[in-house]
Amino acid sequence: MINVIAVDDEPIALDILRDHAQKIPFIDLKATFLSATDALSYAMREPVDLILTDINMPDLSGLEFANLIRHQAQVIFTTAYAEHALKGFDLGVTDYLLKPITFNRFLQACHLAQSRLKVSAEKPVNNTKELFVKDGYQWVRINIDDLLYIKAQDNYASFHETNKQTLVRIKFSEVLSRLPAEQFMRVDKSYIVAFSKIDKIENHQITIAGNKIPVSRSYRESLLSVIAK
Repeated sequence: MINVIAVDDEPIALDILRDHAQKIPFIDLKATFLSATDALSYAMREPVDLILTDINMPDLSGLEFANLIRHQAQVIFTTAYAEHALKGFDLGVTDYLLKPITFNRFLQACHLAQSRLKVSAEKPVNNTKELFVKDGYQWVRINIDDLLYIKAQDNYASFHETNKQTLVRIKFSEVLSRLPAEQFMRVDKSYIVAFSKIDKIENHQITIAGNKIPVSRSYRESLLSVIAK
């Protein structure tokens, strides 16, 4: 069963989505919302697998909402405007449904989401306990359990462990791809942190072992949604 929520500032549009969802046995429409901010608050508290969201909405647009939530759930856009399709797929959304939405097209999108969720569930968990990075002509071992955070410095990355600091030449994107995704998260263009090592979360910064680390606005809601689980 796929846990779903729907967001649209037009009640009639939500009625249509609710009617379509009731006809699909593997879809459980848990809640509907007239604003993305309310939907985001719900998604931070409750398990959500799939989000159906309009794009043109007040306060928080569907594009902004999808950017905040896309690492937590599948997203399907439901909109009357085709010009936003490219931006949607740039965010990695599952599908893009143009209004008026027919049941057959809705069913197709739900099957796609189901397939993606199944593939994601079958991916092996990264249980790596150590990471080797090249420092000049030698390889240095980074203990994952001791790693507090990583800071980008030009073309270098500084690995901060509980008892040592290692500076190596490596792309920040490569660092992120080699770390266990369930343990680490990027919170700023220059910082990756370990969830378990966070001592305090404030408005725009977190504290890890006495170190103040900035949290960019674009990453803050994603961080809070993960911490709230």
